Amino acid sequence: MRVFLIIMDSVGVGASVDANKYGDEGADTLGNIAKNKHLNIPNLINLGIANLHPLKGIEPVSKPLAYYTKLSEASVGKDTMTGHWEMMGLYIDTPFITFTDTGFPDELIKTLEDQTGHKIIGNKAASGTEIIEELGAEHQRTNAMIVYTSADSVLQIAAHEETFGLDELYRCCKIARELTMQERWRLGRIIARPFIGKLGSYKRTSNRHDYALKPSGKTVLDTLKSNQYSVISVGKINDIFDTEGITEAYKSKSNEDGMNITIKLLEKDFSGLCFVNLVDFDALWGHRRDIEGYARELEHFDTQLGTFLNKMNEDDILIISADHGNDPSFKGSDHTREQIPVLVYSKKYISYGLLPSGNTFADIGATIADLFEVKLPKYGLSFKQYLK
Repeated sequence: MRVFLIIMDSVGVGASVDANKYGDEGADTLGNIAKNKHLNIPNLINLGIANLHPLKGIEPVSKPLAYYTKLSEASVGKDTMTGHWEMMGLYIDTPFITFTDTGFPDELIKTLEDQTGHKIIGNKAASGTEIIEELGAEHQRTNAMIVYTSADSVLQIAAHEETFGLDELYRCCKIARELTMQERWRLGRIIARPFIGKLGSYKRTSNRHDYALKPSGKTVLDTLKSNQYSVISVGKINDIFDTEGITEAYKSKSNEDGMNITIKLLEKDFSGLCFVNLVDFDALWGHRRDIEGYARELEHFDTQLGTFLNKMNEDDILIISADHGNDPSFKGSDHTREQIPVLVYSKKYISYGLLPSGNTFADIGATIADLFEVKLPKYGLSFKQYLK
């Protein structure tokens, strides 16, 4: 048996009941996109996305192909790692530190400069593409590192592949990772952000590398691996779990590339889980509050989803979900605290319809563990019994 879990990064379906604690009342990533732009997503519609969540201009189908539900997040936070870790059976009660509003403390910056031997420029929350245009020339001229953050718990270092060097960038990121293991600076991820080109035409490359914290406990991925099942990651899943529980990893350059890799993996003979993250929804369109771009990305994904559905084996199981929201119509540029959609499809299922709603993303991991008949995680309730 093969389970394909595809995460549409940030495609939330409405504010969580505790959204007021995060200032996110009214957030609805998918719903608000549909209010502003007619969505042409026939495959998601046929699976039941409009049955699950009202979408302006889109009628629910009478007989959806999939089972569907919404899940709420139990953990504290609304970042990538918290969402994915909870999905695989962990509960996060202490949010990762963010420095979105202030930049990093002077002491951390000075220590990083001393230990790497490079001056630091930037030190603010910024778009990755915008900050390399702003500071790329100075970086190349002085060899200073461009350090910036975002709404996530991350420290990102941007450097030119040719003038600074990939190996040197990775070395400096490893130093930053060690420094930020301290509780006062405990960050979820350090991200190497290499780029090439010259002023006016800088371009980030696919040699990004994430240095994440180890998961805070054993996950469903570890359980599957220890039971000799394959755990194949596509996109940044391998980085999010810091390689723990992964048996095979494929980096992707974009959503399109990630889906192409996943479609190709349908030809691979394996038994286990293929765990996919499609980050462009979040990174390219959600944070930049670009409704049009987000809508186009959803439509392109839907086209590739059609190819994937046609090529699935009879007993393959597809689960489509998300890790948080990032409403491009909302204020600011941060993630939004939202419920996530869950669509479960297999050609072997003879029924369809609404599953019980859940109070934790861990229901996904519990269901996957149950499907493979391995030990269930501490958190989460399996909905395997409803899949027929």
